[in-house]
Amino acid sequence: MRILTLLGIVFASTATAQEFAPKPTDRVLDAAAMAEKVVGRTHEFFDGGVSFFSVSGTYSYTYSDGGRAYGAWELRDSGNDGVICTSFAAGFSRCDMYVHDGTRLVLITEDGTRFPVRNAS
Repeated sequence: MRILTLLGIVFASTATAQEFAPKPTDRVLDAAAMAEKVVGRTHEFFDGGVSFFSVSGTYSYTYSDGGRAYGAWELRDSGNDGVICTSFAAGFSRCDMYVHDGTRLVLITEDGTRFPVRNAS
């Protein structure tokens, strides 16, 4: 039974890692590049939302309607790519990857959804 549980964990984590699915033309940011391009910077998305990963480890997201979500983040180096995981105050968590698509930064969620960054400051 332990072996089946362990295999389930391995397959679940492998599936999650593969679902990021950057495009062949994307340049995946490693942990060092993510620390430089993401941490301490504000990212405005095309839907009007704004995210901020503070240097102190807190996270905030402001929706286009002014609503806010808060949490704490952790940068993980999973080999050749940096993944940033956020634990939200509302009780859920999510991991994201950032890539550079040749013209701009793009956030990719675990399920493969892409959110281009309109402006980074």
